[in-house]
Amino acid sequence: MNKFIHGETYVPVSGKVFDQEEINNAIEVAKEGWWTEGRWAKEFEREFKKFLGINYVSLVNSGSSANLVALASLTSSVFGDRRLKPWDEFITCSVAFPTTVNPGLQYGLKPIFIDAELDTLNIDVDKMEKAITKKTKLIMVAHTLGKPYNLKKIMRLAKKHNLWVIEDCCDALGSKYDGNLVSSFGDIATFSFYPAHQMTMGEGGAVVTNNSLIHKSIRQFRDWGRDCWCDTGKDNTCRKRFGWKLGQLPHGYDHKYIYSQIGYNLKSTDFQAAIGVAQLKKLPGFIKKRQENYKILYEFFRRYKKYFTLMKEDKNEEVSYFGFPLIVKPSAPFTRNELTEYLEKNKIGTRNIFSGNLLRHPAYINRKKSFKIVGDHKNADLIMSNAFWLGVYPGITDEMINYVKKTVGQFLSQFEK
Repeated sequence: MNKFIHGETYVPVSGKVFDQEEINNAIEVAKEGWWTEGRWAKEFEREFKKFLGINYVSLVNSGSSANLVALASLTSSVFGDRRLKPWDEFITCSVAFPTTVNPGLQYGLKPIFIDAELDTLNIDVDKMEKAITKKTKLIMVAHTLGKPYNLKKIMRLAKKHNLWVIEDCCDALGSKYDGNLVSSFGDIATFSFYPAHQMTMGEGGAVVTNNSLIHKSIRQFRDWGRDCWCDTGKDNTCRKRFGWKLGQLPHGYDHKYIYSQIGYNLKSTDFQAAIGVAQLKKLPGFIKKRQENYKILYEFFRRYKKYFTLMKEDKNEEVSYFGFPLIVKPSAPFTRNELTEYLEKNKIGTRNIFSGNLLRHPAYINRKKSFKIVGDHKNADLIMSNAFWLGVYPGITDEMINYVKKTVGQFLSQFEK
């Protein structure tokens, strides 16, 4: 690593941490010549299953695609009365990344937007039950910046009202709730391997489940909508490839080309998977470093609680942190933008909390007639206006952290008496 120079070397909020192993694996894929999903994808899925302790993993080309496939899989007719249909309702949060919400909109579902909590940035679970109606079929929300939402309450509501649960774990790989990894609670969970996340494939994602019927549907929607479940490059796994009679096709039509869903091609490549195999080995170390960086920043910022709202600590959680979030209190003598512009000017990267309030964005304003908005979402508005996050990813060194603390301290000193 190049020498860190205060005020000249940029402190990024996120980034890739890798070594020669990732490069060697990618070169091996190039030499093998099998560049689509192949043996490396199978190896990653096998090892990821072990890490999560879950039955089924399907690699996809991004976390956003993971969310799309997860929701699409529940529209299959095999789920009978529980299948998702247009105008069914789903519970979600206005503080969200768009692709947690968009799959429901794209399939004609009606989102029920609930406000977030200021000290978790997650959905306000206490407001959920009153929003549930006979039309509600699904809860689909993300664990924001790695912090788990109250899974105990959410799963209790899901069981009581017979709702599907899709856990968007894209920010939260490695986080635990009540001693169990997030992704092990809902019917389906999704992950992203974009460079900002706990591990990366460059692009890439995964959809996981413990339900074999859901897994079959996930694979169908991911793989063009075909009825065949053969792995890429494999034939006749069912041992009756030319013995099927489905739809209005003639008996014996090649099962590899029979389509039972309106699907996509959202598979990953073996290049991505090979990089992921190397990254997965490093994941426990990545998570530990993120936790260490978060703790250092927390101990620093807790001295300035008169200016900032920090995230509450919960004994039921073990967080694999995506970033370090802060909310500038309305009573503070400075604004969020004044602070973040100062930090950026001094080569310290910052990011807003994704969409802030998704309902304020151009793509959603004109669609509000097809939404149900519970409450006034004043917390989402405050998060939109006053919240931001700093990086904790493993590439941020102790020297960088110390520089961040020093620079923030310099900014705040003008307001100290």
